[in-house]
Amino acid sequence: MSDLVVIAYPEENRAAEVMSTLQRLSSENLVDLEDACYVTKRPDGKIRLHQSRDLTAAGALSGGLWGMLIGLIFLAPVFGAAIGALSGAITGKAADYGIDDAFIKRLAEQMKPGSSAIFTLTRKVTADKVVPELAKYGGTVLRTSLAKDAEQKLEAALQGQKAA
Repeated sequence: MSDLVVIAYPEENRAAEVMSTLQRLSSENLVDLEDACYVTKRPDGKIRLHQSRDLTAAGALSGGLWGMLIGLIFLAPVFGAAIGALSGAITGKAADYGIDDAFIKRLAEQMKPGSSAIFTLTRKVTADKVVPELAKYGGTVLRTSLAKDAEQKLEAALQGQKAA
């Protein structure tokens, strides 16, 4: 079972920095991310969602490959690849993997202008290594599916306090 954690930051670029840290920790096998994204709310109130995986590009690549293979059957591999890439890109753009985009946008509406938040869906975390890294950035826990004691420890670490 995966755990959802949403942390908000008063700075617009802070969640992007945290995302980079999480990707590094993931490459070190300290956190197993099922999905991660961050959202920024510009000073004018516009919300922008930044996904960790580009499903549009993945869909275009996969669709192009399948289109080319099907196009080979009809002796038109280039045309098949083009049609496949286009349909794959459209499908990838419409796909929603992991954390529900509508949920992300609802929470982002509550954020203050000029702020950001990171959304993570994790399968496994080496907490004693990951939490101190996240604590460097501060932040406020908006939502979590963690057990109450784990949530309290995370909140205390983000506030720069020792957990009880």
